[in-house]
Amino acid sequence: MAEKAAAPVLKALGQDDAKRDASQVMGAQRVVNAAPEVGGLPTYGWTTGVTVGSDGEVVGGSGQLKTPVKGDTYPVVSAEEALKLMEERPQSDHRMGIGGCASPVPLKDRLEQPCGSPASGAPEQDAVTVEKAVFGLASHFVDGRQALVPSWLFEVTAPGAKHPFTVTYPAVDPKFLASPSPGEPTDKPTSAPEPRNVEVDGYRAEGTDLTVTFTGGVCADYDVKAGENGDEVTVTVTSKAWPDKVCIMIAKQFQQTVQLDEPLGDRKVVGSDGKAIPLAKEGARLPAPPARER
Repeated sequence: MAEKAAAPVLKALGQDDAKRDASQVMGAQRVVNAAPEVGGLPTYGWTTGVTVGSDGEVVGGSGQLKTPVKGDTYPVVSAEEALKLMEERPQSDHRMGIGGCASPVPLKDRLEQPCGSPASGAPEQDAVTVEKAVFGLASHFVDGRQALVPSWLFEVTAPGAKHPFTVTYPAVDPKFLASPSPGEPTDKPTSAPEPRNVEVDGYRAEGTDLTVTFTGGVCADYDVKAGENGDEVTVTVTSKAWPDKVCIMIAKQFQQTVQLDEPLGDRKVVGSDGKAIPLAKEGARLPAPPARER
């Protein structure tokens, strides 16, 4: 029923052919997640989520409405080379994204240890197997914004697991990536990332408390401000990415509360672009892109 209810929304977005997954449940609601193709390639972490209530009514949604703008062209590496790079990557570099470290079959999934030999005295992790490698596009946070990067999408199975999971790694030749390769000096001067505006998903008001919800990466600092002017309250959220940080590919929902000078009342809440911000339905959670970390 949930997929049927979500179908018209996805069709209107031009994603009626997207791969769908309706397994996510949020209380009495079910989320239909659609992973669209972009430029003829499958995507990972670029999900459109349509939230359907227990009565079959669509109650919310999240995702990307704009078609990504094509960037520069870079040489790519093979799936085998990508696995080798994942194994060589030091512990402090999380460029492998969701799923941790990996190496050629048999793959070792070490979430807490560097990609290589385990720490002295540490137990060997269970071996997992790479079943399939697909060339596609995976979502990375670049300067606090999502971007699709050519990547290898590895389907991995672990002993005792009921379902396979996905590990991604950029397919771009490492010399064109921002973070240094192993052994490369790390003291190169870099410019501090510029603050960026973040779209607000929704709000709730209680007395002089105004709580706003927005979605962003986990490697940035966020500043929320509310300006009161006549019959409007303008909410501005800015993000500043942590410098010299390659971030894991996960979108997180944030909620921050700001104090108003007086209760909101019937004043309208708008974003920095002047567009109205939706009010969250009473008793319902504001929808957010599902965390794809596994």
